[in-house]
Amino acid sequence: MKILAIESSCDETATAVVEDGRHVLSSVIASQVEEHKIYGGVVPEIASRRHTEAISQITTQALAEANCTMDDIDAVAVTAAPGLIGALLVGVNFAKGLALKYDKPLVPVHHLRSHIASNYITYPDLKPPFLALVVSGGHTHLVEVKSYTDYRVIGRTRDDAAGECMDKSARTLGLPYPGGLNLDKAAKNGNPSAYKMPHPHVEGAPFDFSFSGLKTFVINTVHNCEQKGETVSVEDMGASVINAVVTCLVGNTEKAALELGYDKMVLAGGVSANSVLRERMTSCCASHGWQMFMPSLDLCGDNAAMVGAQGYYEYIAGYTAGLDLNARATMPIEEEF
Repeated sequence: MKILAIESSCDETATAVVEDGRHVLSSVIASQVEEHKIYGGVVPEIASRRHTEAISQITTQALAEANCTMDDIDAVAVTAAPGLIGALLVGVNFAKGLALKYDKPLVPVHHLRSHIASNYITYPDLKPPFLALVVSGGHTHLVEVKSYTDYRVIGRTRDDAAGECMDKSARTLGLPYPGGLNLDKAAKNGNPSAYKMPHPHVEGAPFDFSFSGLKTFVINTVHNCEQKGETVSVEDMGASVINAVVTCLVGNTEKAALELGYDKMVLAGGVSANSVLRERMTSCCASHGWQMFMPSLDLCGDNAAMVGAQGYYEYIAGYTAGLDLNARATMPIEEEF
């Protein structure tokens, strides 16, 4: 079964053809990073316009690279939530147009489910149930994945997401967009113990996260040093921030796995590309004898291959939509469209 998948939730316009949820026949991405770098972050209106300009061309390219026509496609899957609403609407409306013109089933896909599904491509034998840590610029979730379409969130951030904390810390330190990536690079030569970072926890919710205090610590430290004419070490502060964030992420995941009895861990989301997080999660799982799965680096960021992977399982479970499908800026991962 071949799925044509479309992703436009933020600043990457992507299309892919995926067979049986595991085999990527093509994956094309039109990145907007260089344009948004000028502004230090994603400008939603610009992102939406660039999606509109790129989506038809890259869909044609993805079909050609997969040696397919629309006659070979069994269903059209599209990211419908969550994300930037204008950006999502471009992908959703384009997918609806394709589904209508070629009489194909339309499959709405949740963005975070897709990130988890990127592991199905990297590990063709991976199957639920497992415990997933999903970390990106806008989301930090601990999720019980009971089946391909059955999820239960057991922990989430109460304020900033892990990626948001890293991005804003990077901007405060004068690093260019994308902040998390450049913070990771700068931190490689830094001392993670150079700055005494706060280690927040949420009272009464041992699996929840809170990262706003870390971000505020960085901002206040940098501003205080500027007022005193002192210099903050970007390398040391970057390493300290990442160490504090990763300590929270790995610590809560470990607690949840021990309490709930999971021995299969999955890492997903844009922040899953962070080198320290990958190393520490691998080490933690090895110490307990747990299985550890994480997407290949090319599948950590937003892409359409992961949408096609999850779209396959949504489709065979019977979750399709009509032409009244609308994009949603926010939506729980447990909820169906």
